[in-house]
Amino acid sequence: MLATEDLCGTDSVVDNICMLNPDLLIQPCQHILSYLRGYSKGVDSSEIYNMFQRAGITLDHKSLDGIVRFLLLTFRSAGKNKVSADDLVSRLQKGSNKWSKESLQILHSLWSDNGESVQVHQAAQDLLSIGQIVDMQWKLSMAVSSNTCRSLNSPFVTILLKIAEPSGQIRQNAFEMTVPQFQNFHKQMKEVAAVMETV
Repeated sequence: MLATEDLCGTDSVVDNICMLNPDLLIQPCQHILSYLRGYSKGVDSSEIYNMFQRAGITLDHKSLDGIVRFLLLTFRSAGKNKVSADDLVSRLQKGSNKWSKESLQILHSLWSDNGESVQVHQAAQDLLSIGQIVDMQWKLSMAVSSNTCRSLNSPFVTILLKIAEPSGQIRQNAFEMTVPQFQNFHKQMKEVAAVMETV
């Protein structure tokens, strides 16, 4: 059984999916399938949201996240369970009677083309279920006021990491370091990079 059959609000998500024209439905599916085949680090919902906005689709972030999550779970579950394109469509129809014929044809076609490579990659992913750093940004700042810090006017470095979770969602983590801590962190990262090049 596909995981998507158990989701609350499936009909409303299906309604949102079916209101997309074929080209617009294909694009987020390709982002998701690219991730599930190992060609990208994650599915960036903000990129898909901007694409929808440019196309004149007025979905809020929650509705878009529902579409992305639904398609991601559907394709991931189909990959793990080695579901054929025909079985995928059959299971989707059992989960909701709101599907349009056109949307199901698109999903069938995309799964026919990509299902096998998703299945292979999902088997490998099961062995390595850890997050991956997608992006790292840093900035140097100066503390000017604080409730907890005794020494103000001292520089610190803020690090922002974007991490692609095994689920496919990209999350952000921020933390601060003193300049000496950052220098030590930089040194350790250089050492790790040098070791990685020898592997």
